[in-house]
Amino acid sequence: MTAEFEYVGLPYRIVFGRGLLARVNAEVARLRRSRVLLLTGGGLAELGDRVENLLGPLCAARFDGAALHTPVSVTEEALRHLRASDADCVVAVGGGSTTGLSKALAARTGVDQIILPTTYAGSEVTPVLGETAGGKKTTRSTPSVLPETVIYDVELSRGLPVPIAVTSAVNALAHAIEALYSAQANPIVDGWALDAISGIGKGLRHVIGEPTNVEVRSDLLRGAWLAGMCLASVGMGLHHKLCHVLGGSFGLPHAITHTVILPHVMRYNSSATSEVMWRIGGALDVPDAPAGVFDLIKQADGPTSLRELGFDFGSLSEVADQVIASPYPNPKPLTREGILGLLTQAWYGVRPARGTRGH
Repeated sequence: MTAEFEYVGLPYRIVFGRGLLARVNAEVARLRRSRVLLLTGGGLAELGDRVENLLGPLCAARFDGAALHTPVSVTEEALRHLRASDADCVVAVGGGSTTGLSKALAARTGVDQIILPTTYAGSEVTPVLGETAGGKKTTRSTPSVLPETVIYDVELSRGLPVPIAVTSAVNALAHAIEALYSAQANPIVDGWALDAISGIGKGLRHVIGEPTNVEVRSDLLRGAWLAGMCLASVGMGLHHKLCHVLGGSFGLPHAITHTVILPHVMRYNSSATSEVMWRIGGALDVPDAPAGVFDLIKQADGPTSLRELGFDFGSLSEVADQVIASPYPNPKPLTREGILGLLTQAWYGVRPARGTRGH
């Protein structure tokens, strides 16, 4: 019997390869724009200087203040730079924070965007914008925040420090994994997801021993792009809700939180998604997907517990309450006890074995 599904393609231009940074001017010209606001974030001053020099007179202004979780106050400051410079295009160089700021500007002004990712966030190809105000993170989905062009230059992420590379890649892995059990799952997105999981898994296994190997970095970057396409195309579940609460309400770093939480959400959902977990295990070449992801993170020296992130054990109840109060669709029904069990395992950093209480 033929399965019924719906799929809507998203309009943007992807340029993928090595040494493509120099094409940024041509991409601005292709959009018929002439005044660029250059966006960067922490630790990217040198790369920002390189891009600014490449842009030359096209660069009308620069803002280096992109911040985690896209605070509205930062967006308002960048918006003043955009308007004062009369910029008609944004070139954003960086990870998820810089991309988020670029999208927030586009949501408010419709300005064209060219994104040059330096991490494996994947958010650059999604119509999703998450913003933080008053200690709460909210998300919305609108095509108006999609960039016109994404330039994936493998060289830009080749020097990404291994700890950041690992957590950034696991963040992307989470997009692909939750896409497979999404209510909107379809064969097209499934193909991207499994390809992404396989590539990211391969990259994570080798990035410790070969941190600057261009093929390893290419596997991670291509996987992150495909995972971002998954995130753009279907809804996410419990994992993303938990990470939004932990990040938006408790200030935990985005990618690091994804890395700690993912194996435990997989175990929680595994009883309702046995076929999906089998497919993930096949893509990673492991017998048990949740434990296999945990082992992969540990092998790559990634963080495995909320405790090591400095999270207060006593706040776990509040996290569970927020998730239950405004849940995302999820293949397994959400219970406060179940979520608390999941979070407790994540706090201690316990390997998510089959049959763990609360899972």
